[in-house]
Amino acid sequence: MPDSTSAQSSTSLGTAFVERNLDLVGKLYQRSVYPSVLDVAHGKRLSAPLVVDLDPTTVCDLACPECISSQVLHHGQIGQDRIVRLAHELAESDVRAVILIGGGEPLLHRSVGEIIEVLHGAGIKLGLVTNGTQIHRHLDRLAEMLSWVRVSLDAASAETYRIFRPSRGKRSVFPQVVENMRLLAARKRGRLGYSFLLMQRFDEAGEVTASNYHEVYQAGVLARDIGCDYFEVKAMLDQDHYTVNQRAEHIELVEEQIARLRALEDDSFHVLHSSNWQAVRHHVDSVQPKDYHRCAVAELRTTITPTGVFVCPYHRGNPKGRIGDIRETSFSELWASADTTVIDPSEDCRFVCARHATNQEIRLLPRRPGPPDLTEDFDPFI
Repeated sequence: MPDSTSAQSSTSLGTAFVERNLDLVGKLYQRSVYPSVLDVAHGKRLSAPLVVDLDPTTVCDLACPECISSQVLHHGQIGQDRIVRLAHELAESDVRAVILIGGGEPLLHRSVGEIIEVLHGAGIKLGLVTNGTQIHRHLDRLAEMLSWVRVSLDAASAETYRIFRPSRGKRSVFPQVVENMRLLAARKRGRLGYSFLLMQRFDEAGEVTASNYHEVYQAGVLARDIGCDYFEVKAMLDQDHYTVNQRAEHIELVEEQIARLRALEDDSFHVLHSSNWQAVRHHVDSVQPKDYHRCAVAELRTTITPTGVFVCPYHRGNPKGRIGDIRETSFSELWASADTTVIDPSEDCRFVCARHATNQEIRLLPRRPGPPDLTEDFDPFI
């Protein structure tokens, strides 16, 4: 359990807390979070999830061939009036944090600025996952109002970016994204991350025809030069969220570059592994069996999209994981009648899930003797 002596103020957004922010199990033991977690552990429903993943739109200005969200792209957006009302509904609820994500590119929604202002004004912490092309249009709000921004770049050069993240205008927007990140890095109050998804393409004979593996070190150096707080390496997933098998020599190529990047780490810059790359580098099976039938995290965190509300981002667009539609009702009414147990992890979540350890921890809570040591709040994005 977390040591309460290491607790930090909930207002701290700096780089010193980056690695701690990845401790999804440790986050359960924050003073203001634990009571809700304990209720969920005992099978109780919450008045609202603590965290919402919000997809304002399914529209994207890039045309990435490997996009894991390709099946849910270009199915419209949450209407401008409705999403502003939704922001006020979330502001009036017990939601603690909202992540603007997608689906599509969240900054393309015309009301995104108003959404940010409403939620920030209500004291809700905000995160953003973006491709970075529109940062300059919302720079003031992103710099002042967000706890963190993570930019999916996946390259260190314009040419590699053009191969894996082509724009719909058929030109590389890599220079624009890098410049946008520099502008934000110079003014940000929260954290800025450079996300690097490892990608390869193969021909019929199994030979690599395109790869960004060789640019890991160069990308990390660029991230530090931009002023990012961290550089994160992620493993590629297939359309069903299973990690894609890696050849030993390719893993070694990436690990060698990460080792060199470690020499660049200091209090202002961190190099991180995602949970799925950890699984790949340790040769963990891409199938992760689960012996429980209820995802407790689905009660703590939910996903709102233009096509419905889903139990989690893994099941975005999956009819079985759909628990309602905010176009038809208010969020509070939807949540009150939602069945967050529609997904059976033992059958529906056999991929490597970032929430697996959290679910295992929550299952143990009712059997723990006595109250645990709790930390002061440091990160509501559980």
